[in-house]
Amino acid sequence: MALKGILFDKDGTLIDFDATWGPAAFEAMTAMAKGDAAALARLAELNEYIVEERRFLRTSPLVAGSSKSYGHLWADALGREDGPDLHAEMDDLFRHWGLHWLAPIGEPLAVLQELAADGYRLGVATNDAEASALAQAERMGLMPHLEFVAGYDSGHGGKPEPGMVLAFAAALGVPPGAVALVGDSTHDLHAARAAGAVSIAVLTGPAPRAELEPHADHVVASIADLPALLRTL
Repeated sequence: MALKGILFDKDGTLIDFDATWGPAAFEAMTAMAKGDAAALARLAELNEYIVEERRFLRTSPLVAGSSKSYGHLWADALGREDGPDLHAEMDDLFRHWGLHWLAPIGEPLAVLQELAADGYRLGVATNDAEASALAQAERMGLMPHLEFVAGYDSGHGGKPEPGMVLAFAAALGVPPGAVALVGDSTHDLHAARAAGAVSIAVLTGPAPRAELEPHADHVVASIADLPALLRTL
């Protein structure tokens, strides 16, 4: 089946995870800890975050999850109740600081322009909040080329569930097999496979090739290689 739509993961695919979320998370955790050094230390430990290096271990729940999935860790560390209010506060901080430290991988705008010129319809699906995804896409100049932007809170569920992929296909009016999901984690690839879409792995995130390859229909070094790959399919 010919591909009609390309759905991109965001973190680790369009933007550099460590360069963006490493420092952004420190600012968010510091704000949430409200000057309590012990609370900040608990947040860092539970989130597998190395404060001195401003980075997450690749096993951190923040690498591929959403505030809804790891919010209970923050609640435990801060002695607060887990729930929508806490998640919204976390999302607001991550949106602000993620935009401040935004570090694209290569030239996402040039890649999307090339794919759009080749006739592909494009979207973004992320386990970040929708508002953060929209703000970062706007900052990178991507919005004119995107027909679909979904976060974990957009009503389609989060990856690795297939809801975002199915919603993208429905928005385009094509079957799931006519879209591909491009991402850097097994969450992305599992979401694609569960939806019946094509799964394309990029090697610009924390996960190594050996972890991704068994779950991917295709593997490329980065999104810069996508136009050439797609022309061969």
